[in-house]
Amino acid sequence: MYTSFFLLSSRWSLPMMMSISHRGTGVAMSLGVSLFGLSALVLPGHFADYLDLIRSLSLGPVLIYSAKFALAFPLSFHTWNGIRHLAWDMGKGFKIPQVYQSGVLVLVLTVLSSVGIAAM
Repeated sequence: MYTSFFLLSSRWSLPMMMSISHRGTGVAMSLGVSLFGLSALVLPGHFADYLDLIRSLSLGPVLIYSAKFALAFPLSFHTWNGIRHLAWDMGKGFKIPQVYQSGVLVLVLTVLSSVGIAAM
């Protein structure tokens, strides 16, 4: 009982949330690429036909940009956090203040690069 109370009452730290998110984005991207590839094998027609279908919906630029941002965000986060992990593999940034600083840097770079990729 005490353990479950402790788990429910304690706040999640930034490094813990980022670690879970790193794993989650990796699984989500792997699953997304696998499903996309499988759909290319199973669905009738050609990829260009599906692109034409999306174009015919006449979606607004805000919705299109939001969708592109939603696709770019996991890729950007996983990439920047992976670079952070590579720095840790080299023995850099293990002190707690550095862990939090690099975490914030990863989040800022993720948002900026996702905005840039979505604008393409």
